[in-house]
Amino acid sequence: MQERIRGPRRRREPGSRPREVDAPVPGGDLEAETMPSSPLWPLLAYFGAVIFLVAIMLGLSYLLGPRHVEPQTGQPYEAGIVPTGTARRRVNVKYYLVAMFFVIFDLEAAFIFAWAVAARDLGWTGYAEVAVFIAILLAALVYLWRLGALDWETPRQRGQRLR
Repeated sequence: MQERIRGPRRRREPGSRPREVDAPVPGGDLEAETMPSSPLWPLLAYFGAVIFLVAIMLGLSYLLGPRHVEPQTGQPYEAGIVPTGTARRRVNVKYYLVAMFFVIFDLEAAFIFAWAVAARDLGWTGYAEVAVFIAILLAALVYLWRLGALDWETPRQRGQRLR
């Protein structure tokens, strides 16, 4: 880095241009003033090492892995429970709807928690914004309820239950 010589501080007259007090040291290196370029070779070496390590792991698992083929090898095994039936059965779409509603409303709870952390800094404006946000959430929940998306029974089942 190039050293600079500091001159004495003097008051500037209003309206005058500032004069340069920092003068470069004679014989200074002009290339030192330019930004140093960062070499990419460490990044490329790291990338090459990662590729090499992954290739070694895959190759060793292929060479040293088991090669037996038995009827039970391809069967699913879940905590000691023997499977009874196929995994390709139909699941009621209500389970997926409830899961999506949970994710949506759970995510909104994370936003409200973030607001609660910064509530004092946000003041009344932040309070009004979160109140509007919660009102929109309640409107969405009422809409889903009125639409019947939260009901497990079909209209036919509801009619049979009321009789």
